[in-house]
Amino acid sequence: MPPGTRELMISAAIDLLDAGGPRAVTLREVGRLAGVSHNAPYKHFASKEALLADVATRELAQLTHAAAGLRDLREVLKAYVAWALAHPARFRLVFGPWTTPFDALSDAAGAARDTLRQHVETAQRAGELPQGDADRLTVLLQSVVHGSVELALDGHLAVGGKWNTAPDGLVDDLLRHLQASASADGVSPAEDQG
Repeated sequence: MPPGTRELMISAAIDLLDAGGPRAVTLREVGRLAGVSHNAPYKHFASKEALLADVATRELAQLTHAAAGLRDLREVLKAYVAWALAHPARFRLVFGPWTTPFDALSDAAGAARDTLRQHVETAQRAGELPQGDADRLTVLLQSVVHGSVELALDGHLAVGGKWNTAPDGLVDDLLRHLQASASADGVSPAEDQG
C-alpha cells in the first residue's frame, strides 16, 4: 500500500531535518517535497512543532522496535549510538527540549524508556549488572551514551583523538565496570531471588 499524504510529509520533514536541522523544516517546504499543495501540511499538522513531534515519535517508535528485537544490552546501546551518530539532527530533535506537550511523543518516550529498562533488568538477573534500582541504572547508561554521543558529534571524542575512544568504546568500558561491580557483589541472580 502506498504511503498516505501524512506519511509522505513526515518523510519529507525527515529529509529536511537531516539536511539542515529543525530550522530547515517548514510546512511549506514539506508540502513541496511531498508533492502536495502548499496548504496540505496545515490540514495535517497544527504547527511545525507538531510535525516535528510526529517525526520524533516515529524515530522513538523505530528505536523501540529495533531494541525489542535485540537480546543483549550491549547490542541495544551500540545500536542506539549508531543511530545517533548516523542521524545527529534526529537524535537532537528527539532528546531536545519541547515547549508543548505531545501525548504520542510522551507515550513513545515512555515505551523506549521501558524497553531499555527491561534490557537492564534482564542483564541484572543474568548477573551482568549490579542489583539495585533498575531505573537509576537505566538513566546512568542512557546518560553515558548521550554524553558520549554529544562529545563525538561535537568533535571531542574519537579514536585517535584526545581521549582515543568513541562512544562504543565507552559503552564497552561502562558495561565492563558494571559487570565487575556485579561480580564483586558476589550475589548470583539465583541467590538474589531466593
